[in-house]
Amino acid sequence: MKTRDTSILYLVLGLYTLMISWHYNHSPILLLIHYLIWPVYLVYELLIGHLAHGLWRTIPLSYFN
Repeated sequence: MKTRDTSILYLVLGLYTLMISWHYNHSPILLLIHYLIWPVYLVYELLIGHLAHGLWRTIPLSYFN
């Protein structure tokens, strides 16, 4: 069961990273690259501050409005 929980978490974080990538870039090529290296890209976005000031919450919600 632990493997299943981990795979669901990886899926959710991967989709979240793709939403962030599309929000800032709107490029299918960059979306593919970020899909391949999504853990590195997610850490990069956290470190440079693109997800500060509530954007971590606003970006995913903008896709469902």
